[in-house]
Parts: sequence; C-alpha cells; structure tokens
Amino acid sequence: MAIQREIWQDHIEGNLFKNNEFLLASTDAGQYVLQGRVVHIPQAGAQPNIQKNRSSLPATVVQRTDTDITYSLDEYTTDPILIPYAETIELSYNKRESVLSEYQSSLRQTIADNILVSWSPAGATSMLRTTGGAVATHLAGTTGNRKLFTSKDLKAAQLQLNKQNVPMENRYALISADMFQQLTDDLSITEYRDFSAAYNVKDGVLGRLFGFNIMMRSGVVTYTNDTTPVVNAYGASAAVTDNDAVLCWQTDALERAVGNIKFFERIDDPSYYGNVYSISVRMGGRLRRSDAKGVMAIIQAASA
Repeated sequence: MAIQREIWQDHIEGNLFKNNEFLLASTDAGQYVLQGRVVHIPQAGAQPNIQKNRSSLPATVVQRTDTDITYSLDEYTTDPILIPYAETIELSYNKRESVLSEYQSSLRQTIADNILVSWSPAGATSMLRTTGGAVATHLAGTTGNRKLFTSKDLKAAQLQLNKQNVPMENRYALISADMFQQLTDDLSITEYRDFSAAYNVKDGVLGRLFGFNIMMRSGVVTYTNDTTPVVNAYGASAAVTDNDAVLCWQTDALERAVGNIKFFERIDDPSYYGNVYSISVRMGGRLRRSDAKGVMAIIQAASA
C-alpha cells in the first residue's frame, strides 16, 4: 500500500531541526527561496550620511545603490531503500516507518554538519585560540596536546562581539561534547549554579554564560592549524594537527533556508519484489556579512 507523500514531506520538514535546535538560532531566509532551490535576497545599499547642524546648502544629493544576494541551496538525497514485500507482511513491526525514521535522522545530521561549515568564519579577526592548560587531543586522527577551553576564552569572544556593537540578545555558543566538559570543569560551584539556571531542554540550551546561550552537540567543526586556520570541509580526513572549535554568534549574523522537500516511492517494483523509497531535501546557510561580523570561532591551540 502506498503512503501519502504529502504527509511524509510535511513530517520531514517538521523534524529537520530535531536534535539540532541550534539551526533555529539564525535568521530564516525561507521567504526568499525561488522555485525551491535558489535564495534571492534584495540587499539595501549603504545607509545615508547624517550631519549635525548642517550649515551648507544645498545638501549633496545621493542615490542608494542596492544589490542582490543569490545563492543555490544544496540538495541532500538519500540512497534509495528497498523494503521487500515479504518483510512488509511477515515482520511484527512496521519496518517501513522504522527505516524511514532512521533515514530522516541521518539526513538531519548530514545537513546540520554541512551548514555548520558554511557558518564558520574565516580570517584572523573572527578567530580566537583556547588558552587553558595542556590536555591530550580528543579528535580522531589527531595527535599531541591542545590547550583547554575555559570560561576566559568564552569571555574573550564576548568582548570581541561587544567591540563589534553586536546586539547583546540572542547570542549563542555551540560547543562539542569534549569542549563542553572542559568548560564546565573550569567553572566554580557558584558559576556553575548560575550557568545552569538558564537550562532549557526544549530549545536545546544547557546554560548561559557571559551572555551566550550555551548549546552542545557531539561535534561542531574542525579547523586546520595554519597561522590563519581554515575550516575543514564536511567529511574531510583529519590532519594530525587539526583542532576542534567552538562557534559563537548572534542570530542576525547567520542565515538558513529550506527549499524543496520531496519524498519518492515506487510501489511493487517487479525487479526488486518490494517497495523502494528515497528522500530529497534542499537546504543551505551562510554568513550574512562578508566581514563575518557577529560570528567568532574559538579554536584549540596546540600545547606542549
């Protein structure tokens, strides 16, 4: 029996951010998606000059030059999955829904990992290094020691955003599980109690520190150990000197967009003696400013 594609497409869209709530802590550009695959955003030009107590008339007439920002959404597709006819009638549970739920989970994770790379800033002005004591690296494929991530490092990120005149509200810090452990180990009992007071499991916030809503996932992004580090692409093999990183941002600095979501099915396929399903999702994200204002990466530093 065929399933209702519209129901599954709505279900996939409604669960895209499950266990990846940090994606919602960004500006939604979905209204600018054209034909489900391209984002087109009119961008206002420079703000007008303001002069106090103008004494010279006439004032110079200027014209605002607007530009367009256009970028394509990435397409994420699952491998087609076969549910043999015999299994649909012989198994005691609904294998179709079980398999498709696992596909959704894998799809969500892959999309989130890729968008994090798109959100990662480049350039020394958007980067800080950890400053704590030495600890063995925790990233697979890397060797040596790294400096611990401490509360002082997060405070340094706060200072940089303050200097950029970034709004105080809606600031977030996404931390890997290992670096989150380092941070909480660094807090005193009093600091930890204040930190935990902002715990909000519904929104994925584990605490609040120096104005940042703290969120955690198994991994965030990794950077090279160059003089000016470069974020590693999704799925790239780790170099032994690579470093873990924390991303700090204000919601207006990052953007996400969801495009077409399609659920495909072929029922009673005579070649495979069963039903074949697959999923396609178009989604993307970006830094909203070319200068990466409002986003900081705190990258591990090598240690003896």
